Amino acid sequence: MSLNGSMHPRNRYKDKPPDFAYLASKYPDFEQHVHTNLAGRAMLNFKEPEAVRALTCTLLKEDFGLTIDIPLERLIPTVPLRLNYIHWVEDLIGGQGEPRRGIDIGTGASCIYPLLGASMNGWHYLATEVDDICFDYATRNVEQNNLSDLIKVVKVPQKTLLMDALKEESAIVYDFCMCNPPFFANQLEAKGVNSRNSRRPPPSSVNTGGVTEIMAEGGELEFVKRIIHDSLQLKTRLRWYSCMLGKKCSLAPLKEELRKQGVPKVTHTEFCQGRTMRWALAWSFYDDVTVPSPPSKKRKLEKSRKPLSFMLLQPTVKELQSQAASIGCLSNPRPVETITAWLEKTLSDLKVLHKRVPCGRKEQSLFLTAVENTWIHRRQRRRDQGRHLRELPRAPPSGTSTTLSSATAQQHSTTHTLYSSHSDLHTPTAAQGQGSAPQSGTNRADGANSQGVSCVPVENSGTEEDVIMESSPTSTTPNTTTALPTTTQKQETPPETQEEEVGATGQEVMQPQSPSAVQHFLFKCLVNVKAEEQDVAVEIQWVEGQNKDMMNQLCTYLKNTLFKVVAKPLGI
Repeated sequence: MSLNGSMHPRNRYKDKPPDFAYLASKYPDFEQHVHTNLAGRAMLNFKEPEAVRALTCTLLKEDFGLTIDIPLERLIPTVPLRLNYIHWVEDLIGGQGEPRRGIDIGTGASCIYPLLGASMNGWHYLATEVDDICFDYATRNVEQNNLSDLIKVVKVPQKTLLMDALKEESAIVYDFCMCNPPFFANQLEAKGVNSRNSRRPPPSSVNTGGVTEIMAEGGELEFVKRIIHDSLQLKTRLRWYSCMLGKKCSLAPLKEELRKQGVPKVTHTEFCQGRTMRWALAWSFYDDVTVPSPPSKKRKLEKSRKPLSFMLLQPTVKELQSQAASIGCLSNPRPVETITAWLEKTLSDLKVLHKRVPCGRKEQSLFLTAVENTWIHRRQRRRDQGRHLRELPRAPPSGTSTTLSSATAQQHSTTHTLYSSHSDLHTPTAAQGQGSAPQSGTNRADGANSQGVSCVPVENSGTEEDVIMESSPTSTTPNTTTALPTTTQKQETPPETQEEEVGATGQEVMQPQSPSAVQHFLFKCLVNVKAEEQDVAVEIQWVEGQNKDMMNQLCTYLKNTLFKVVAKPLGI
């Protein structure tokens, strides 16, 4: 996922990334690292140090008129990311192009921050470096770009940060300091063994930094804390102190350290480039400085959440309309009403709480609250239920009815609603299996649910054992037919329809909670069913919850269920 859209607004690469094809045609040294993919697009292998170095040198030459040399065994900076930092410092000190003085702690072989700041804004820099190779290259890069009057590169002892570097500059007040600290504490951390989340993809580019550039005792956290302690002694010698961070987890403890030390002005920001994120922290002891606001979370909240959706074409909609009577719909329902009724039936089978909510004239909306995941492994659950029913004790062969004990009845119903006073277990005789026919109405579990879907078909089990769930003789449900004690119904009730059968018996059934009143849930979402000319579109919009993957699974289940109805109509 590219983060270029979140670059600093003034970054020249924000809306116009480098054109590799154009750069290759202009710079032969860069051309040898560019290859064309199958789509005809110019590509660069960021795993190759030579290719990354060629890109950095080419961009600095093309866009800033800078010529630099970088050894492969030292850190090769990426220009767009460093440019983000320069623009943020401009925001801190309040101006572009004005003469300012800054310090770059650990400037590196490229000396990129001073070169960019001096060439773009005419800033004066004191650039410090502890590594001999980096110091030599940095000095050479400054000289060959004729910027020695603006940039002073100094060699300092190991572990030198600000205090020792400013001993000879006691009379100068600097406007800012910059630092790209060593991010890691050891080799394992540098390789991502201990620090990198296992779910993150591997780095997309190579790391060529030397030991002093990428590793320090305690990592970046302790390194920046040392700069904070130096700033507590220097205080107003610098108007702004700043550091870039490679780990977001370092930001909070450093801000807490500044708070404990009573630093009055603190802010932070994010640097984005490609798939790379960096963070930066800045603080000041001046009361008159303008503090840029940290990046707002509003950007993430405003990110468009594209709903999940699927389309039901006209032939599919017509087939579902032709079968709408089987789920209790009125004759000739509108396409949107038909699809909504089928969705309500499926959601009721899944025990997903739902209710209709106000919407436009040509659409229907359902508010869903999923309390448990009932749409995964449903086939396996039905098999387990059938196996459980077959293992129940069978009645004696004499044909006399035996009333199930209360313990057996509890195992018999997955919904824990007992039919104990009206449920009998029968063994079919040969005559019943050949000549007896079930009474009308006994091949369907009829019961009205809260959404008006009153007819719930029951699948045939195809097993030899028969278990009869008889309706209560006192049932007052209009569509319920009382089964005779001697009639055997050769079918097995799927677990997802048992709850509706209990409702059809007239016995007391607890009403489901309102979707909006449930406190513990997996997720909530909004389902919109709307007409698209002759077709019908179903959109599912996330509201809140634990995991969006489960909503994706539910969307797929609803879509597949509708298609299965068309492919194999109910009752077949």
